[in-house]
Amino acid sequence: MPEITMPRLSDTMEDGVVSAWLKQVGEPITRGEVVAEIETDKALMELEAYEDGVLEQILAAPGVRVPIGEPIAIVGDGSGTTATAAPAANSAAVAPPADSAAAAQPAETAAAQTGPADPVQEKPAAQSDPAAGPDERKKSSPLARKIARELGVDLAAVVGTGPGGRVTRQDVEAAHRQIAAAGTTAAPSPAAAPSPAAAPSPAAEAPAAPASAASAPSVVAAQPVPATDYEEIPLTTIQRVSAVRLAESKQQAPHIYLTSAIDVTDLLAFRTQLNTTLAAAGEGKVSLNDLLVKAVATTLRKDPAVNVSFAGDKLLRHKGIHLGVAVATPAGLLVPVLRDADRKSVSELAAETRDKAVRARERKLRADEMSGGTFTISNLGMFGIEQFTAVINPPESAILAVGAAADEVRLADAAVVTRKILRVTLSADHRAIDGAVAAQFLAHLKDLLEQPLRIIA
Repeated sequence: MPEITMPRLSDTMEDGVVSAWLKQVGEPITRGEVVAEIETDKALMELEAYEDGVLEQILAAPGVRVPIGEPIAIVGDGSGTTATAAPAANSAAVAPPADSAAAAQPAETAAAQTGPADPVQEKPAAQSDPAAGPDERKKSSPLARKIARELGVDLAAVVGTGPGGRVTRQDVEAAHRQIAAAGTTAAPSPAAAPSPAAAPSPAAEAPAAPASAASAPSVVAAQPVPATDYEEIPLTTIQRVSAVRLAESKQQAPHIYLTSAIDVTDLLAFRTQLNTTLAAAGEGKVSLNDLLVKAVATTLRKDPAVNVSFAGDKLLRHKGIHLGVAVATPAGLLVPVLRDADRKSVSELAAETRDKAVRARERKLRADEMSGGTFTISNLGMFGIEQFTAVINPPESAILAVGAAADEVRLADAAVVTRKILRVTLSADHRAIDGAVAAQFLAHLKDLLEQPLRIIA
């Protein structure tokens, strides 16, 4: 029977999560019809049917993380429709939250459920599907087998929650957590529970006495954090991918940071005047960030040496200026891209930024609207943050962190005046951008922002 497999919906996608099925088992589908929503590392994407037929089985329930190329449903002529078998087999596939809840139980409860025997050996007896044979339960992904070897988990004793009973990484990690939780309670260390026949240690005789510096680490290591003291919150797909990419960025790209204090008093006055003109024409307002985006795009056109990517033995100097604007969403940080930002007016950039920010929070952006960026702007000024540094978004080579404009005292013609000062910090990949090049970029940006009429020239 034809299978619907997990497709590759973005360049960086390694697996996907079935967010929702829009078709149910037994319903007819036509080629090109949307049958499910897939959560990728960037957005919610629609999955279209490959051909006409009847949705006979759903192999991946909502919430399941499935590697690219693995089957998630079966399409046929309707003769093999099983409306309940597939969802039942995958009912444990939404197991990460359940595992988290189990991990948060008190140690005494976990011990009572598992007993002193090997908890993993008992888990299949309690949770395995009677209809599934031993061979099915032993199906596993290469990553699951690798992690099982590293953690010392017996795959034969782990119940798979993936398609067809496949053992996934999450299954292995959940089994390891259960072993750790039960093992701590069922087999306490001699230091924690000395036998009656053994002579009590000095620490046991005088519990109030301070531990020596040499013994302190072992004492701390012997005391696990009570499971009731924390709550496990699974990472979203976006958070998981961002964690990997940003860690790689800090490890691989030698960051340098340059900060510039910019007088934006005249820029704020110009924005007020511009919004008055736009309102009279029936157009939307522009924000300070919109003016910054336009100014950065104009400066990158003047300093193309910053609009680059590092590529091993060469640099890629991008012909287009495609600005990423960081947007905080409930699922994690997303970066919509404003393509050819240097060719658009401030009002066009403002409208596009608002539209993409709204759709980013609703998870309705397409993958192509969040890829291909050459430079990123991250603005935390609306939260009152005056200055910060940001991590470069690979494969870009620079990101600009923008703080809040604040009143500061300055000297002007021997007189003390109050001016609005905005601090921006450029993080640059030193492999691709020299310090002098980065400094020149900030100097040109400062000059442009302090003479705002030039922004729209």
